[in-house]
Parts: sequence; structure tokens; C-alpha cells
Amino acid sequence: MTRTLARSEELLAQLVAYPTVSHLSNLDLIGFAADLLDGCGARVEVFHDETGQKANLFATIGPDRDGGIVLSGHSDVVSVDDQDWSSDPFSLLERDDLLFGRGSCDMKGFIATVLAMAPRFAEGPLRRPLHIALTHDEEVGCMGAQELVPELQKRGLKPAVAIIGEPTGMQIIEGHKGCCEYTVRFTGLEGHGSNPGRGVNAVSYAVQYVSRLMELAGDLQHRAPSNSRFDPPWTTVNIGALHGGTMHNVIPGKAVLDWEMRPVQWSDADFVKDHLQAHITDVLLPAMRAVSPKADIVTEVIGEVVGLEPMADNAARDLVAELTGSNSCDVVPFGTEAGLFQQMGMSVVVCGPGHIAQAHKPDEYVARSELVKCIQMLEGLGRKIAA
Repeated sequence: MTRTLARSEELLAQLVAYPTVSHLSNLDLIGFAADLLDGCGARVEVFHDETGQKANLFATIGPDRDGGIVLSGHSDVVSVDDQDWSSDPFSLLERDDLLFGRGSCDMKGFIATVLAMAPRFAEGPLRRPLHIALTHDEEVGCMGAQELVPELQKRGLKPAVAIIGEPTGMQIIEGHKGCCEYTVRFTGLEGHGSNPGRGVNAVSYAVQYVSRLMELAGDLQHRAPSNSRFDPPWTTVNIGALHGGTMHNVIPGKAVLDWEMRPVQWSDADFVKDHLQAHITDVLLPAMRAVSPKADIVTEVIGEVVGLEPMADNAARDLVAELTGSNSCDVVPFGTEAGLFQQMGMSVVVCGPGHIAQAHKPDEYVARSELVKCIQMLEGLGRKIAA
């Protein structure tokens, strides 16, 4: 354990040093992990995105057959811009058994322990395959996992279990809401503010769109399933940003709205989108185009990621409960890639070191004790699947 913990911390320092903020490339980190896994005998595949600047990794240790176990983590981290850090966010700092650095909690701590354990897994032999998945752009819509899952299906791979190592304090999470993110662009007609009727105020129409969206958000509270275990129990809507306009006396010709919703059930997402589209088609666009035929409202889907549905029969939950000794599980409101793996037919849980309360904030950290608990789980997994 002591050697594995030391190796995990060494690897975590190297992983944190890669500034894999979502708008930057993750290729250096993926290359580092690929070399390490290849060096211990894993079969490694790297899948680049269409830009060539991002990549997913999928590695296999053990026999080449169905029924494997996937250990999955995302390689990207959120930005440190406008955050007041007390140390370099991309240089791991240890203080009072806490390891500070961007991504240390979300979720390079988990990745570091998996990579530290890889040589021990490879000593095998194993009765069933162990897969390691590293994805890109989870923080901006689970883009990497949405590309990786079809790629695995195309290859006919059929793992049975997936453990998504998001920070849960090593508690077992068997369900979470979906996550849908949208950017809506409003194109109006600029003009002098002294005569608003001769222009099409893009910001004004964006506000009307938001007003309708907030009405629908209220309706969603009444659609919550009676047995919902989430807090809050209904599908939520959040307005993230609204940009538009240049000066007090200019009618703004453009506006951009960013918003998201977290569906408890996918029918809620359809309910919101259908009503919004009807409002655009029947109310907003006719009024805008009565003044300017070129006026428009265009919705860009940033990501639509299904939630993780709690299942009565869940082999992943049972396995992780056995490995951790936990006799309880829970659901959370935040989203992960877990639902995408569940769509492949796998049993899935979310369980990893660190706490979500430390993620996405200045002086992000993971406690050393959390890494210890994760290593213990992985050591137990190695013994469980050893031939």
C-alpha cells in the first residue's frame, strides 16, 4: 500500500502538471498514460477527435473477451481563470495530508491511482478483462465519451461493469440526473435607441425566451416522479449567461444565451424543448420578422447527456459494495459520463476519491486518505478478478 500510494502521488503530480483545461489539447496527458500502460503490457488504443487536438484512450489488461470491468475517468479540467489560488494550480502541493492542484479531486486523483495499480493488474493473470478509459471534454458536454461509446460498440466490445471515478468520497452513487446544455443565438436588427420600433432588439427577445423558459421550469416541479430520490426531485433549469448589446443608445442586433437543464426523466427534456420551439415558431420569430425578415433564433446543442438510471439489478453496485464494505448507495444531482456507458448495456456506478464540494473551485484538493481508500478498492478488485 505504501509504495502504491507514493506512486499514485507521483503520478498525480505529473497529471496535474498537464494543463488539460477543456479548451486546450489533452494529447500530452493521453500520450503519457498510453506510454505507461503500454509499458506494463496493456493493449492500448487512442482515438483522436476530428480536430486532432483531443483524444480518448481505451486500454485493456487481461483476456480478450466480453464481460470486462471498465475504470473510467475524464482527462479534462475546468479553467482556473478568475480564480484566486494560493499556489500554482498546475503544480501539486501537499499540505496537512491534502493534495492541492487543478484536477486533483476532479478527477485526476482517481486516474493516478488506476495508473499506479496498472502494473499490478498486469502481473495477473486475470479471469476477466480490465479496461481503462480516459476521455476528453467531459466538463463541456461529455464530448469524449459520446465519441468513445459508439467506437467501442463498433468494435463489438461488451464490458459488463463500469466504475466511473468521479469524486464521491468513495461512496457508491447509483443514479444521477442527465445534463443538457444549449447556446441560443438571437439575430435582430440594430438601430438607434430613440426609435425601438424600427429595430429588432435581440436582447429583448432573448429575455422573452428566458421568461418562457422560467415558466416551463415552474411546470417541471409538478412533473417530478412521485418516487424521485433526487434533491431537488424535479428537472431543473439554469440560466448560465446572457450576452448582448454594445451601448445604452443602440438597439442590440445580437444576443447569445447559455442555459442548461438537468432532466430527472428524458420526457422532461422533450417537454421543455417542444414548448420552447413552439414559442419560437408561433410568437417570437413572427414578431421579429415582421420588422426584419432576416431575423433569426438558432439553438446550438452543446451536449445532451442521459442520466444514470438507478437499477434494481446492478452488478457494478454489488461489486463495489463488496470491495468497499459499503452497505448503502445514493443518487446525486450532478452529471457524469455514467449514463452513456449504461446505454451500452453495462451495469454502472460512480465511485471515486475526493468530494464534489472541492471540485471546480480555487485551491481544489484531494485528501491523501481518499487516495488510500481508492487504492484499497482497486487492490480488492485485482484480487477479485485474479485467475
